[in-house]
Amino acid sequence: MQKVLEDYIRMCYDGFLQGWHERNGGNLTYRMKEDEVADCAPLFTQHRHMDLPVTLPALAGEYFITTGSGRYMRNVPLAPEKNIGIIKIDADGAGYKILWGLEDGAKPTSELPSHLMNHVSRMEATGGRCRVVYHAHPANITALSYTIEPDARTLSRILWQSETECAVVFPEGVGILDWMIPGGTDIAIETSKLVKDYPAVVWAFHGIFGTGADFDETFGLVHTIEKAAEIYLKAKGAGIVRTISDEQLRILADAFGVKINERFLD
Repeated sequence: MQKVLEDYIRMCYDGFLQGWHERNGGNLTYRMKEDEVADCAPLFTQHRHMDLPVTLPALAGEYFITTGSGRYMRNVPLAPEKNIGIIKIDADGAGYKILWGLEDGAKPTSELPSHLMNHVSRMEATGGRCRVVYHAHPANITALSYTIEPDARTLSRILWQSETECAVVFPEGVGILDWMIPGGTDIAIETSKLVKDYPAVVWAFHGIFGTGADFDETFGLVHTIEKAAEIYLKAKGAGIVRTISDEQLRILADAFGVKINERFLD
């Protein structure tokens, strides 16, 4: 099997092993590189066409690996061709062709509009570096969203102060979107606005979207956020006596050469 598919499958299963993908929860898309497309081209034996609910000319001609709607992450390693697929966006950005996988009439994830709009935003924000968009349902960051108002400053400070590496891993902070119905264009639009500023966005009472240049970076981002949320909830339950100060966060950012979001510091 082609390496890019092996790496993609590993991330799907790693997320399941973390407990982030109950039933058919969560989804993953990856914008392929030219050499990866060429490597996978012998697999392209079907050309089912589907329309998109939004037109995204910025993605015209791009190839994506995507999970399937209603498919389970735990089954991806067992039958990749049934649970994931490769699609190519049309020249006008208004639809796509399924080139491989998603057998038995399966469709890409119902969150595809959110994923693709997030890809556009992160491509613009990172100069094309970002290639991965990942949606998961980690329990601790979801639980944390019940304890605060949907405010990015509040959330980011909690996470930064809960685990030393957080300010280095996501110095921009983490966005948060108040509860909305998933799977539609409205939530896709609102999420894509937030990921212009943040590499990860929490969906209140639901889960998280994480982005990155590759699978390791993206999985590591979500893993770090989830662990920090777990630490915070445990510390809050035990009674927080002290935490990392804003001055220490500045010193940390300077030591690791990252630019921390000063709007979120006192």
